[in-house]
Amino acid sequence: MVTKKVDEKSFGAKMKQLRQLRKLSFETLANKTGLSHRYLREIEEGKTIPPVAAVIQISKALSIDSGSFLSAEEQEALAKKRRESFYKRTQTYSYKTLTPDAESKHMKAFLVTIDPRQDHRMVDYRHEGEEFVYVLKGEVEVRVGENQNHLKKGETLHFDSGIPHKLRNLGDDEAKLLVVLYTP
Repeated sequence: MVTKKVDEKSFGAKMKQLRQLRKLSFETLANKTGLSHRYLREIEEGKTIPPVAAVIQISKALSIDSGSFLSAEEQEALAKKRRESFYKRTQTYSYKTLTPDAESKHMKAFLVTIDPRQDHRMVDYRHEGEEFVYVLKGEVEVRVGENQNHLKKGETLHFDSGIPHKLRNLGDDEAKLLVVLYTP
């Protein structure tokens, strides 16, 4: 039987191998990351690709540098992409990395665009650290725990990102946000 090295596998396969090497159940990994075990299973099965913040959480929980998930070739390709910046589009939102060379730093900034009347994510999200949101365009609701914050253009919110939170565009036009994440 031929086995592939970790760096030749998909993100989900690498995550699975590292989780199993550390003898972590989905439940344990979910508790360490704050992500649901269903979502983690979807990542491992290749059904979903995690956003940057989730990669950071998973990496910390597995006690590895987030760059360890990538082969040298992938890291070079990523470095090139980073120089060009990173843009990701989903069904209801997009984000662009504004700090492309900060992957091993504590602070990262993103330009987030949320489609009209849409959630940034369908589920609450949380990660270790702090988050700062500045509304560049539109009107959004930022729910932190049970508290709902309504922000308009020019308004800001700073909160403990370890508390489950969710963003929603309240307007009929797209909303643009500057989102800065701090992870210890």
